[in-house]
Amino acid sequence: MPKIKAIALLSAGHACVDVYQGSVAALVPFFAAERAYGYAAVSGIVLAASLLSSVAQPLFGALTDRWAMPWLLPSATLLGGLGIGLGGLVDSYALTLVFVALSGIGVAAYHPEAARVARIAGGGGHTAMGWFSLGGNIGFAAAPVLVAAVMALGGLRMSPLLVVPALAGSVLCLPVLRALTRKAGSGDSRSDAVGVDDWRSFAKLSAAVVCRSIVFVGLSTFVSLYAQQRTGGGTTTGSAALFVLYVGGAVGTLLGSRLAGRRGRVAVIRWSYLATVGAVAGVVFVPGPAFFAFVLLAAVSLYIPFSLQITLSQDYLPTRVGTASGVTLGLTVSIGGLASPVIGTVADHTSLQTALIPLIALPLLCWITTRTLSEPCSVQTGAGERSMSRQ
Repeated sequence: MPKIKAIALLSAGHACVDVYQGSVAALVPFFAAERAYGYAAVSGIVLAASLLSSVAQPLFGALTDRWAMPWLLPSATLLGGLGIGLGGLVDSYALTLVFVALSGIGVAAYHPEAARVARIAGGGGHTAMGWFSLGGNIGFAAAPVLVAAVMALGGLRMSPLLVVPALAGSVLCLPVLRALTRKAGSGDSRSDAVGVDDWRSFAKLSAAVVCRSIVFVGLSTFVSLYAQQRTGGGTTTGSAALFVLYVGGAVGTLLGSRLAGRRGRVAVIRWSYLATVGAVAGVVFVPGPAFFAFVLLAAVSLYIPFSLQITLSQDYLPTRVGTASGVTLGLTVSIGGLASPVIGTVADHTSLQTALIPLIALPLLCWITTRTLSEPCSVQTGAGERSMSRQ
């Protein structure tokens, strides 16, 4: 299968999965409106999607380093969709948490193996990984639009319709998996990845990505509610703000791939985090229509490093690509959700603006952490082609 076609299919499948990461935040204003949940309650739903995911993510990464599990792509996609579809259907808060948590596990299971397969299909280049990551951004961006459309049909009771992207995503990945399996079976594979794992640099990068995750998940959880406060609009205004946030993420991902080819990954990551400080400050303090401009700027600057961090982490740990992918693509996204209840609790006791102010400082910590990173030697590997047949 041509590399472009394989990456396109994987990117589309990634979009279908990350619809369910974006759907959790997109459902927040509807849970608040229909069930009268407060800030802490809705942030608890985000936590449910993140907690088990954050625990499971490194486990799935370690497992994919040891055994190839391509079957995780379709099955995890379906689990992610079913969890969200059933989570909006049940009236019980406890059952809602359970189903949303199952969706989070599905998302956790998908990302390490999908990133490994994308690295194989794309030859290890950061441009190919950028297009794969873009699919996730598109899924995030589509989530508020899709959720708003489904909710308009009849509210939370119509949430089972949200399973449709999972059905599509589980089918899209199958041709790529079959092609890679045939290639491995034909003996057309290269040697395993070689190199020395740089755990110190990986740890620094992971710390930066965790801080970035807290900022992005904090914004995605509360920006829809905050937009209503800052602009005086309703739930449609909130969905629009979330859509802008996710579209900005897609733009930032593409921009990051292009800038890295000219300036290098580490330099681009470092300066994008510095720019994020001012952008997030604008989100927190600027009222009126300009609020949306700063949401866009914050999303772009937060997502410029996104795909670059994935390939950078894989090159820091060339013998543990699954673990690296699980941390930078999954765990660090999930762990941001662990901070959401803290933000929600502070907002319940003070104000949402006060609770969001600490998010301004976190990109500065990212910049400080990445200042000492250096560009590793890129490792091109076809090991996964061989390992697709390892069971």
